[in-house]
Amino acid sequence: MSGVVNGYAATAPDAELAPFQFSRRHPRADDVVIDILYCGVCHSDLHQARNDWGNTRYPVVPGHEIIGRVISVGGSVTRFRAEDVVGVGCLVDSCGDCGPCCEGEEQYCLKKPTPTYNGVDRRDGLPTYGGYSERIVVSEKFVLRIPDGLDARRAAPLLCAGITSYSPLRHWNVGAGHRVAVVGLGGLGHMGLKFAKAMGAEVTLITRNAGKEQEARRLGAEHVLVSSDPGQIAAAAGCFDLILDTIPSPHDLNPYVAMLRLNGTLALVGLIGPVEPPVHTGLLIMGRRSIAGSAIGGVAEIQEMLDFCAAHGINCDVEMIELHDINRAYQRLLKSDVRYRFVIDISSQKR
Repeated sequence: MSGVVNGYAATAPDAELAPFQFSRRHPRADDVVIDILYCGVCHSDLHQARNDWGNTRYPVVPGHEIIGRVISVGGSVTRFRAEDVVGVGCLVDSCGDCGPCCEGEEQYCLKKPTPTYNGVDRRDGLPTYGGYSERIVVSEKFVLRIPDGLDARRAAPLLCAGITSYSPLRHWNVGAGHRVAVVGLGGLGHMGLKFAKAMGAEVTLITRNAGKEQEARRLGAEHVLVSSDPGQIAAAAGCFDLILDTIPSPHDLNPYVAMLRLNGTLALVGLIGPVEPPVHTGLLIMGRRSIAGSAIGGVAEIQEMLDFCAAHGINCDVEMIELHDINRAYQRLLKSDVRYRFVIDISSQKR
């Protein structure tokens, strides 16, 4: 099954998203054809639609937090069948041959992975279009199984916001006895609190604004540190094994480095560009501290995360919208007016 698909696309940096028809490819032997039910709205969707990163290929159909139901599968597909509830995250292909790909880290593919949208299919050269649409065709390798215990609507943001927070916590082996801080209470931050708590860590939210203690505790934090209070910052020196920094805009990293214990790590998951002011290297050297970055996760790790969420009753806090409300949702995103992730009910367009 292929043919014309209805979706929403941006056609220029200053254009609102609008209805758009396009064709999906004819399914290959290893493909899964998915009827899209829900799609999360990621901040990167907004950046890409507006060409904030200077690499948008118009028209662009955003959406890489996709939950759907399998319609059909190719002849070589073995892991999925019609009616399965599945997910598709940020990637739909990679080279499969380089070191990272062979280690299950497709997100770090040395030949660049193929993004779910705003990319080019490495086999046929056609543009990739995302989940703000009725249907998608994806290689079996990049399709995720949604466990029975998850609410499909609330699971959609796990495929980007969720894995972006989960992956560094797993990489740095967070567990009982660890002190973890999460900087920022947004789509990524609220998931970081939930995951770190479920992994057994003592969890702190670091926020600029007072008054978030009750909400932070609901999400798993035991402590709240207000970063605009110099006294609280000073008192937290040398406290944390890992700080997960989710802030997506330039900010001073030095206070967070100073909060790390010996051998502690500040893990950046928000894309901030050049760091201003510069990081004081003495803070790193005198505590053998590290600043590191982390992207999403590979396919196997995303599946692990989904299974972890089902086992621990973890889901995203979401607000449901319909596709025709996407431009209003983008305006609210700019004001951080969502708790904590929008999810589009694509199925509502079909009723």
